[in-house]
Amino acid sequence: MLKGNILLIVAFFIVVNFFGIIHAEGLKPIKLPEPNINGGMLLMKSLKNRQSSRSFSSRELPMEMISDILWAAFGINRPESGKRTAPSAMNMQEIDIYVAMKSGLYLYDSRENILSPVLERDIREFTGKQDFTQEAPLDLIYVADFSRMKGDEASKIFYSAVDVGFISQNVYLFCASKGLATVILGWVDKPALEKIMNLKDSQKVILT
Repeated sequence: MLKGNILLIVAFFIVVNFFGIIHAEGLKPIKLPEPNINGGMLLMKSLKNRQSSRSFSSRELPMEMISDILWAAFGINRPESGKRTAPSAMNMQEIDIYVAMKSGLYLYDSRENILSPVLERDIREFTGKQDFTQEAPLDLIYVADFSRMKGDEASKIFYSAVDVGFISQNVYLFCASKGLATVILGWVDKPALEKIMNLKDSQKVILT
């Protein structure tokens, strides 16, 4: 009986992995342009202009802009150590940024500076319960991987939320600097979004 159960479990994971590949097979990795680290306005002016917006254009953003946003959010600013533009508790770097666009879902790989394909499906409608999530051309999903973290569950929840706060503020300041609209969202059906994204049990959507 035990052998039969093991075979069923193995078969289940093969099927899951197979369909995960099928879902993303139409997407290709996107090599991002090198981020422009010399642009933008003065920090104090960006702070003055920082605000939440709930009205968005559907016009797609150029890849140069997406690259700059993601680098500002949580890119590598010290290649020799792999450390980032935002702090993380004990340098655990547990936050992954998923990028939802009309073409599909991608995972930002900061080390290779690429968008890795995850799902060939437009899931923007699931990134928040407000209608404008489907209008905005770029929805960022902040996901914590608890398997990379130390401590009990309460500390993992706390520190992952704090770390997303740092990252999302970087996005806010970048958008203020470039005249872009942005807003952080907590009103999200997180279990439904995690299921659609095929996340592991250790991965949790924090905010979008």
